[in-house]
Amino acid sequence: MTVPSEDFDHDVVVVGSGFGGSVSALRLAEKGWKVALLEQGRRFSPEDLERTGTDARALAWMPRLGRSGPLAQEVFQHVGIVRGIGLGGGSLVYAAVLLRPHEAFFNAPAWPEAPGGWQAELAPHYATAERMLGLAINPHQGQQDDWLRDTARRMGAESRFGPVPQGIFFGEPGREHADPFFAGQGPARRGCERCGRCITGCAVGAKNSLDKNYLHLAEKAGVTVRVECQVTHLEALPGGGYRLHLRHPWGQGPDLLPLRARRVVLSAGVLGTLDILFASRDRYRTLPHVPASLGQHVRTNSEAVVGILAQDPRTDISQGTTISTHFYPDAQTHVTQNRFPPSYGFMRMYMGPLVDGAQPWGRAARVLWSFVAQPVRSTRSFFARNWYRRISVLTVMQQADNAMAFDFGRTLLRGGRWGLRSRIPSGARPPSYLPQANAAARHFAQASGGQAHHVTGLQK
Repeated sequence: MTVPSEDFDHDVVVVGSGFGGSVSALRLAEKGWKVALLEQGRRFSPEDLERTGTDARALAWMPRLGRSGPLAQEVFQHVGIVRGIGLGGGSLVYAAVLLRPHEAFFNAPAWPEAPGGWQAELAPHYATAERMLGLAINPHQGQQDDWLRDTARRMGAESRFGPVPQGIFFGEPGREHADPFFAGQGPARRGCERCGRCITGCAVGAKNSLDKNYLHLAEKAGVTVRVECQVTHLEALPGGGYRLHLRHPWGQGPDLLPLRARRVVLSAGVLGTLDILFASRDRYRTLPHVPASLGQHVRTNSEAVVGILAQDPRTDISQGTTISTHFYPDAQTHVTQNRFPPSYGFMRMYMGPLVDGAQPWGRAARVLWSFVAQPVRSTRSFFARNWYRRISVLTVMQQADNAMAFDFGRTLLRGGRWGLRSRIPSGARPPSYLPQANAAARHFAQASGGQAHHVTGLQK
């Protein structure tokens, strides 16, 4: 028996409003489907984003503590992850860097066979995304970028240094421009003011976050958008289709009324999508046929984060986009600089002595010894005046064939509640130490006259 079409609330429900969800919602609506998009976070006004740039409490996503900002930090046994939550997903708090992978990426064993190769297959779709996201080469460089260029030179890679391509509108600052991208169908924009707050949400409206393009056009095309609406699990209906069970992420009232949809697109980020599918299969048992391979091959950025604190408290390198330049020290490694806004002051407590060594326990022991043997030097970042104006952070990522796994159950890290749990499968694991990152930090410190630090690892 099939479910009559009039019994469905929507043809398609899209869960998550990040890059995958916003693109899906727009394109499905353009095909004439009745589409709803659900987002557990909230809409952010320019006034909201002004606060997220200056106040860590407004920035943080901690719904159990009443914090509904756009930046979530998730700590697991083997990895720390940052992600964006709110209408626009990760686009709210990413640095708007838009890179096409190099050819070697598409030739990795993880990719299946494709006629002509995946690089050629996906090229027109990259071009569409670049047009929709307003790709432009960053035209502005400052002192921090000069230090990164010097770092690249010291590492023999100056020829591979340059400005980053970004989804940012670099029009005249302080002036409203009529929609520069979609022939008047998009919102008016203001040019980038180089405030360094890309990663807390752009209050100016210069960053081409998804609410300025895909989501904006999707709502105009008739997509129903519901914010502050979290999917707990999916239930397969006997005659086809799904029931989506909903709750308010931080409200204390009864659960929201469920929705019925002919089809569901899960694009709630890696963590959100895994959480929904695991809960549906293992906790509520409403999707019993989800395969056992769920969560068994999860990739990270293979990333290390290091910081360099300028010694002179009068230093101010905060003006510019969060990321403006980059370089490739080798074929597998990519280095970008980062500026931090005032609300990122909490990150000073993540910083400690820079030590080498592939074994995590060995590095931990050397870090502890550094705190004992050199307490002033090791804690200098904790107490530095004008910290956010003086700190340079390097994100060092690698193209590497490694992965980790997640399963689901009650966990002490979540206070005994149900949740995801990380584990390391057999095979290559994501590295927790990149010698290229430490080398870049030390060369940058020499170029800038600063002090290099390790930053507790977070993956995006």
